[in-house]
Order: sequence, then C-alpha cells, then structure tokens
Amino acid sequence: MADSIITSEKPSTSSPLDPPSRIVCHVCQKQFSKYTCPRCNSRYCSLHCYKSHNIRCTESFMRDNVVGELGQLGSNDETKQKMLDILKRFHSEEQVADGMDEDVDVDSALSEETIQKVLGGGEVSFDDLSAEEKKLFQRAVASGELSKMIKPWDPWWLKPSARTISFSKEGTQLIQPLAREDEPMSSEDDLESSQANEIPPGPETPLPPLSKLSSAKPSPFLAVHLVDIIYSYCFALRLYNGDWQSDATGSAMVVLSVSSVLGQGGQPETVLEALSYCLEQTCSPAFRQMGGLQFGLGLVDDVISLLTIGTPALLCLLCDLQRMVQARETELKSEKPRKSRRVEIRSKLKQAERKIYFLMCWVHEQPGEAWSSLGASVRAEKSSAMNYEAVSRSRKPDNKPEPRSKALIEEVKDI
Repeated sequence: MADSIITSEKPSTSSPLDPPSRIVCHVCQKQFSKYTCPRCNSRYCSLHCYKSHNIRCTESFMRDNVVGELGQLGSNDETKQKMLDILKRFHSEEQVADGMDEDVDVDSALSEETIQKVLGGGEVSFDDLSAEEKKLFQRAVASGELSKMIKPWDPWWLKPSARTISFSKEGTQLIQPLAREDEPMSSEDDLESSQANEIPPGPETPLPPLSKLSSAKPSPFLAVHLVDIIYSYCFALRLYNGDWQSDATGSAMVVLSVSSVLGQGGQPETVLEALSYCLEQTCSPAFRQMGGLQFGLGLVDDVISLLTIGTPALLCLLCDLQRMVQARETELKSEKPRKSRRVEIRSKLKQAERKIYFLMCWVHEQPGEAWSSLGASVRAEKSSAMNYEAVSRSRKPDNKPEPRSKALIEEVKDI
C-alpha cells in the first residue's frame, strides 16, 4: 500500500497496517516534511527550509527565549556588568574579524542610553537596541554566552515535595495544613513550603468518570500517548527554564511541535514509536541548540521520574499543561494573524485541550502499579537506545547493528 501525500496541514494517523500519510514540505514543496516549526506550526523538511520558511520565526524564537529568561534575572550590579562585558567582548571580536582597528573603544557599540538603562535596572527590549546592538545580542545568543547568565532551573518533579502530593478520591488536590502563625517555622519547614509552592496545582473540581465523557471504550494506547505528552511538557518547561507563563504562546507551540499526539493527531502504538518521534523533533534544526540527542535522553529520564512518582504528579502535570494551552487560546483571541491561520491554530489548541482533559480523567482511574510498568518500558527503550549507540560506535562500518534498537535513534543521530 503506497503512502498517501498531503499538502495541507491536516493531522494524520498511522499504524503498522496503514502507512502514515506524508505531508509535503511547505517551503520547497519537493520533499516530505519531517519537522514542525515551534513558532508557526508549519511543516518543513530540512535546515535550509527551516531557515528560509519564515524569517520572523527563525530569528525571534531563541531571542525571545533568552530575553524572557534575562528578564527574570536580578538587577544587581554584577549581573548588569556581566551582560555589558559580554556584548563588549563580542563587539571587540567582530572588529578584529573584520580587520578593524583593535584600539577602537568597545563602548561605542553600545549607546549611552542603553548602558544607562541597563545599569539603572530599567527594562531594555530588543526593539530598543540599535542595529549594531541587535547584531551583538544575536551573536551572544547564538554562541550560548547569554545562557550562562541564567540560573539552571530545578524541575518541580525532581524535588522531594513532589512525592508528598495527595489527592482526594474525586481527583481534587488535598489542602496542605498551614503552620500556625504563633509557631516559628524551621529552615527545613520553610524549604519544604517553598518547594511545595513550586508544584503546579492539580484539578480544582472533581474529575468525572470516563464513562460520562465518552461511551466508547478508551484506546488501549493511551499509556503510550501519555509518554508522548509528558515528554513534550518537560521539553517546554526546560526550554523556558520552568516559566512557561513568560511566553504562553511560545510554550504551547513548542508542545504542539514536539508532541505527535497533541500537534499532529498522531496515534503511536508503542513506547518506541512515541519516543522516536519526540527525539526526532528534539534533534530538528529548530531545537538543535538545546543539546540534541543527549538532551532528549535527559528528557526521557524526566518521563521516568514522573511515572515513578505516579498519579499525583501526573495530574499536576496535565493540569499545568491544560492551563498552558488555555493561556495560548486566550492570547490568540487578541492577535490578528491571517484568519485561516488563526482558525487552524485555534482548532489544534481546542483538540489538544480536550485530549489533555480526557487523559487527565483516564490517569485518575488507573491503578498505581500501571505507572511502574510503563516506566519500566520507557527505561528499557532508553537503555536499548544507549546500548545501540555504544555498540554502533565500536562496530566496524560493514557490521550490521541490532535492528530493534536502531529504530529509536537512527533517524536522529545524524541530524
């Protein structure tokens, strides 16, 4: 049976007996698309097409991420001076590379107004910069220098307090007892309270049984779809350093581009299939700067950690993801993109929101041991992939690798 070809952005599904529909690259219209732009959700086939499909997308994606994170930094003198030093150093290097006089004052690259704003603790947006300053900033972003200023984020699911989350039988989060005002709080209690506040809240209203949402029997592959969604959520939070609220639009679009289930209407039937798609997107041109395959395997560890904690953490995750998608829907109402484009994105967001809520209700009804079994499957696939990578490096080129393990990384390792 030959693959069908789709030139629109209609979601497609696949199964071993029914080959997947193929979507033609929206840029060159010659090759089949493999990736999805995290900004506009357009499909593309290569790095060249990604760079040329939409200048606004490619130039603004990483810039917006870094600007958002820098906006969260404290305005102490050391931080301000460090940023200025980075910009000055890049200006100096650029002058040397262009054969200019090395004695030129590097401060001339930054306007007096910009310097005073930074040192005074004021906000400086990208649009406030001069053409030269924008060029320096983009070079600093591309080199990774500015990212070194951002304090690494500790995921909430890796903190001890994540294991203390509890829910009622109806699925609502139980209220944690507060310390009495006349009782001093120890440093240990204060730390636990701080960590608990970082955990996204669970459902505010009781979750209905699945039978009230649909008369059809739930898909036997929902556990696999959950792996896909957990991975995409962890990807977005690590990309935005834990603060998706700083760019709800960007965060939601990242989730849709990484998740086959939410973004493309995919129906993966095995953990291997779900992880393969997610890792392929992680190694795509749009996200290559994040660390490629090694970063992706780290996200697989995040998936395992959340499954190990079980139902409480999964419900908090899905609620947080639902809020992210809803925030994007709200922002979309105030935007003025092309009408057809807005309708298409709104449709994807609505579908994603419904899937997340249905999965939330499904998770609530599952026995605790289901997650340990699913986590073991994810762990086995990761181990298999890492073993394949290690063996493939030591084998001679004419030797054939193990066929099963290859499927997880063969398409992403050479991107």
